[in-house]
Amino acid sequence: MTEANGWLHRLRHRFSGNLHDIEAAELRADTLVSGATPVDQCCTGERVVISGTVRSVTLPPRDQMPAYEAEIYDGSGFLRVVWLGRRRIGGVTPGRMISLTGRVTENEGRPTMFNPRYQLRPGVEG
Repeated sequence: MTEANGWLHRLRHRFSGNLHDIEAAELRADTLVSGATPVDQCCTGERVVISGTVRSVTLPPRDQMPAYEAEIYDGSGFLRVVWLGRRRIGGVTPGRMISLTGRVTENEGRPTMFNPRYQLRPGVEG
């Protein structure tokens, strides 16, 4: 397959495929290229680098302890990230690519990282 045919094949697949599957494949490829650990391969207690997209952010009510929580998707699974003592983190918004470094724990049956170091990244294409 020539480079031009490969490009056309990817373009055709992009427009005809399931958007969720396409996004997951792009994120998994980005994880491999960046050297990050896929979420579905993380072990509790392990210090890892995760790379993915911020899917959502939540804040607890004002009368509770400040915390900024985000859900990160890397194409293989979801990671819950919690920054304790924060009500806002500039740039950590839905749709943003991010790399996180920290220790994975399990909290409420979900892989979770508390107070990780983070780096905002350009999108997969950019």
